[in-house]
Amino acid sequence: MTSGQPGTGNARPTPTGAAAESPTTAAAGTPTQQNAMTKQVAAEGGTAVSASTAKGTGAAKDSDASKGTGAAKDSAAAKDSGTVDGAAKDSGTVDGAAKDSAAIKASKPAKDGEPAKGAKADGTDGKDKGDSEAKPVGPERWEAFASAPEPKPSIFNRVGRAVGRFLIHEWTLAALGALALAVLMTWPTLRYPRYTLPQDYWDPSLQAWQMAWSGHILLAEPARLWQSNTFFPELWSFAFSDTLLGYAPAGMLGSGPEDAVLRYNIMFVLAHALATLGAYALARQLGAGRIGAAVAGVSYTYAPWLLAQAGHLHVLSNGGIPLALAMLARGHGWSLRHGYRPERRHDGWVYAGWLVAAWQLSLGFGIGLPFAYFLAGAVLVTAVLFFARRLRTGQAVPFGRRLFAADVLGGVLFAGVGLLMAFPFFKVTELHPYAERTIADISLFSPPASGFVTAPGESRIWGGLHEGARAALPWHPEMTLLPGFVLYALAAGGLFFSVWRLRHRLLLLAGVLLTMAFAMGTRFFDGTFTYVPLFEHLPGWSGLRTPGRLMLWTTLLLGLLAAGAVTALTDRVRELTAQRIPSWPGPWLRMATLLPLLLVTVEGLNTTPHPVVPTQPAAMRSAEGPLLVLPSSQSLDQHVMLWSTSGFPDVVNGGSGFTPRQLDDVRRVSQSFPDQTSVDYLRTLGVRTVVLLRGQVAGTPWEINIDAPVESLGISRQEVGDDAVVYRL
Repeated sequence: MTSGQPGTGNARPTPTGAAAESPTTAAAGTPTQQNAMTKQVAAEGGTAVSASTAKGTGAAKDSDASKGTGAAKDSAAAKDSGTVDGAAKDSGTVDGAAKDSAAIKASKPAKDGEPAKGAKADGTDGKDKGDSEAKPVGPERWEAFASAPEPKPSIFNRVGRAVGRFLIHEWTLAALGALALAVLMTWPTLRYPRYTLPQDYWDPSLQAWQMAWSGHILLAEPARLWQSNTFFPELWSFAFSDTLLGYAPAGMLGSGPEDAVLRYNIMFVLAHALATLGAYALARQLGAGRIGAAVAGVSYTYAPWLLAQAGHLHVLSNGGIPLALAMLARGHGWSLRHGYRPERRHDGWVYAGWLVAAWQLSLGFGIGLPFAYFLAGAVLVTAVLFFARRLRTGQAVPFGRRLFAADVLGGVLFAGVGLLMAFPFFKVTELHPYAERTIADISLFSPPASGFVTAPGESRIWGGLHEGARAALPWHPEMTLLPGFVLYALAAGGLFFSVWRLRHRLLLLAGVLLTMAFAMGTRFFDGTFTYVPLFEHLPGWSGLRTPGRLMLWTTLLLGLLAAGAVTALTDRVRELTAQRIPSWPGPWLRMATLLPLLLVTVEGLNTTPHPVVPTQPAAMRSAEGPLLVLPSSQSLDQHVMLWSTSGFPDVVNGGSGFTPRQLDDVRRVSQSFPDQTSVDYLRTLGVRTVVLLRGQVAGTPWEINIDAPVESLGISRQEVGDDAVVYRL
């Protein structure tokens, strides 16, 4: 009995090898096997193919058992094929081994779903014709073992998955991390956000009024934007200092002094968060890793020298600078680590970059003007390099019309915003020539080289240790320019161990040294080769009185050098942990890469005070303008500006970067108020109300005159609460 053929009754040995698969052997198989094969073919509605043909007819070419069969006729067609296709490629029936078989007469495909005919077996299993007409259950018999089809997700599932992907995305986590860090690092700014202000309550009061005025007037009377309600009756008074105009949408929410203080504190925290996110995005776009980019973002935002600027929101609102640069670099497909990659160009990012740059410029020229000149210089250098390479190689670098159009339109938008913002400031200079800065003014605020290693008093780590060094500085609030000793160390390490190329490291170092020289103003060789040429020849540069604020660019470049070093460190740690077996030190090594970020963060801790804002006098809530509030001085008038956010009446008071001569005259003449001379003078200006604050008259001439009778002057006097006397002229 042949192995593998039980029950056949054929005792003749079956040849092995090729003959074992011959048509003769297949035809001599059991009827049960033939019937099963035929039933399967019929059930599938396909072509009946013998077992020998299915295994390959080429194997039976040299077999003695297959010489007289029809398989030899088709061996030429099937000799190179081991599949059914060779034997039955042009036939719906079996043309080869089954042609002369007594077991299978002529199988034909089923028509219209009917079972195949002529598939009756003549064996011993006793099956009748119904067995050959089996139901098409071939594909269905294995369905129980197949995996169930995945159900189509509902709209809620799809939305949930999309939200989940968004929440764990790198940029979502970066934004949330920057916001959480800003809340912690500026605490307790949001502890009592309606009643306290960071650093002091003078300049922050002015800037809180600026946001409130721009939001209010753009909703009420946009044409009057630059003619503010302060410094009455001066023209273009909103341009007497940086305006924070870009925060006008926030100024449209709420009204009154408390809402103005709340708005200021919220924007104060958000400015820190945006700066961190912007510097992180720039470092990532240039090729830094996540931890290296985080070091750049934190060091840029919380550098110790910026703690002295906590009362200057227009200085802290610098996040648009690195963010715009990151977007422009992304749109142009350029990074410091990978160079220019044309396939990554995207004009949408270019438009976004120019929009963010224009918004940054709208916050003020103190920070925005150097940024504008940097962008202009970057465009010029890029164009020169582009054409120089074309002349040298004879091939144009891929750029594209869409990208060119985006740069042109975006540049025009940026320049247009700059010109519209600059026009009122030029009008102020024309009306008040004495407001323009001189080299002598610049010298007063130019820091010495020792300022780069001196921290302000608000630094929790270095403030107390550097008290003596600060005492040696002429004006330490603008001359303590320490970016951080940890940042210095990381940047120095980045010169030798970094992911940036050597030439890029040298360029970053050159940028650091150059910006430091400019930040020294006239202290670096009298500014002859640095600050003075800019002061004399660049439009608008003469309005910048504090060269030390250029330290912002030094800090950004140091952060990029540090990011290169930290990224190289994290890459090396990743390689080491991947090679070690076992890798148990891996988690500890990865945690060690967070140490630079932790040190930079700790060095940015502050002790910034948060004084309570003076309460608005009840008289200011109902006083009709134009009005004058006495006493009047630079610092006290900034409170008056904040109080005037209740209805925005016209007020003579005002505080800014300079004092108009008319306001000087008002302060001088009103020293004797109330008397006939001062009353007549104020009436000439159009003043109708004078508010004299009792709490501020100690040690002033009004301490005696506040209760003097006024009937002979033709004016009225009214006590309003316990803190003010109101005179109506």
